Amino acid sequence: DFLFFWGAVFLITTTLVALLKKENKELTPTKEETKGITDTYRLLFSIIKMPAVLTFCLLILTAKVGFSAADAVTGLKLVEEGVPKEHLALLAVPMVPLQIILPLIISKYTAGPQPLNTFYKAMPFRLLLGLEFAFLVWWTPKVKHEGGFPVYYYAVVLLSYALHQITLYSMYVAIMAFNAKVSDPLIGGTYMTLLNTVSNLGGNWPSTVALWLVDPLTVKECAGAQEHTCGTTHAAEV
Repeated sequence: DFLFFWGAVFLITTTLVALLKKENKELTPTKEETKGITDTYRLLFSIIKMPAVLTFCLLILTAKVGFSAADAVTGLKLVEEGVPKEHLALLAVPMVPLQIILPLIISKYTAGPQPLNTFYKAMPFRLLLGLEFAFLVWWTPKVKHEGGFPVYYYAVVLLSYALHQITLYSMYVAIMAFNAKVSDPLIGGTYMTLLNTVSNLGGNWPSTVALWLVDPLTVKECAGAQEHTCGTTHAAEV
């Protein structure tokens, strides 16, 4: 019902904008090097072929491999270990003010001539938090009792998530600031969108691979059926 309501609101408002909003033809458009889709893609390929851009794209495509598993799998493993989904969802609520405030604070440090310094400094802490998340998953079944989980467990999870958000936003805001800084103002939209797309891809493909590798890399033991192995999904179901 929630999604249906806001989907309807979205459709109505965008339709009204399309019907009622008129372009101001009196304003002279800013000079652009591109005039159409073909020119835009030709320009994108010329940008990608630049040695500095190629090196940067290679870096941001691989920079997030180290913490992809922790980011993608931790929540699923906590649910698998018995943490209720609704409790994890509630823990996301205190994160909202933090997510609003963090970019404002971090932007002060990324406004200088070297915004990527914040990115570099946050990376080792985010890698360490990946180890902390692994410990959290290992610790979860040990603190579980018949009534669920103690309050201090949720406090640790909340603190872990808060620290993770700080490192995540430090890297995110820093890379966005750098992309904005190096993009040519004449073709800023095209240039910056390309870099941001590569940056987003650099976060998505490692998470996809991490999720795909969960089953092959998970060791399963069959309790009460020693002659069977649980190496495959089918064998585990049997």
